[in-house]
Amino acid sequence: MTLVRIFSARRLVAMIIKEFRQMRRDRVTFAMMICIPLMQLILFGFAINSDPKNLPTAVLTADNSPFSRSIISAIQNSLYFKLVKQLTNETEAQRLLTLGQVQFVLNIPVDFSRKLIRGEKPVLLLQADASDPAAVSNAVAAIRLLAGPVLERDLKGILGDLRPGFTPVDLRIHPMYNPENITQYNIVPGLMGVVLTMTMVIITSLAVTRERERGTMENLLTTPVRPLEVMLGKLIPYVVVGYLQMSLIILAARVLFRVPLEGSLVLLYSASLLFIGASLAVGLTFSTLAKNQLQAVQMSFFFFLPSILLSGFMFPFQFRYSF
Repeated sequence: MTLVRIFSARRLVAMIIKEFRQMRRDRVTFAMMICIPLMQLILFGFAINSDPKNLPTAVLTADNSPFSRSIISAIQNSLYFKLVKQLTNETEAQRLLTLGQVQFVLNIPVDFSRKLIRGEKPVLLLQADASDPAAVSNAVAAIRLLAGPVLERDLKGILGDLRPGFTPVDLRIHPMYNPENITQYNIVPGLMGVVLTMTMVIITSLAVTRERERGTMENLLTTPVRPLEVMLGKLIPYVVVGYLQMSLIILAARVLFRVPLEGSLVLLYSASLLFIGASLAVGLTFSTLAKNQLQAVQMSFFFFLPSILLSGFMFPFQFRYSF
């Protein structure tokens, strides 16, 4: 008798049935639990790639010899490099790297073939945009492995002595923008986007939903204040909060982590207004769709996960070149 009072299988089944009925009534939450994870599985399975290939590469060569052509063909066949442009001068190479239009620049000097034939180990320079070390590490490792055997087919006859146990070229890697591979240089600035996305979307999604749950939204709409003024009045304070968060992150990045600041802060703050506005708009959309604050938080987190995984913060953004 005492055991029945403590636990009853009948009462347990009744509670389980009650929860399933409640779940059936809340169709929005049930749809998010079933459909959105399936969509994210398909999206992340195809999109996320920690080993990006077909990275845009430019070639600056002053030696149009069979040896140079063999090297260029070999790096393309490795699938890590995709030749997008032939350069004519170093200034153009630096411009493309600075603008982020290429990830690598392969520099073959003018006397490359002559020094190779003489056995003087000519220098082969690879300039890499290493601002995101994870994006270039595998490609750099691949070209290091190619440096030795890539010319074996061409080193024959009297040049055969250069093949066994000898690396015919001196491969030098020049990682630019983050030569020491300091993780904070990549992670700390990326946290700015993560923090803004999380706070702006979640807080805004709760703003209107909370008003509607408390019944104060109807009171606001009955006042002389226009609906547009109500929405702007709710969003503008969060814009100020977003800029305050940005300022704190920039200050911490400079003071605590010694992250160098390059470029115009005015341009950064101006462009961030679009990002903050877009995040607030997403949160406002969720608040109008959600029936309660729990649904608003669920929608925000379902949006937050793809935005982080596909933004380049955790995985190399260059996955787009793998398709």
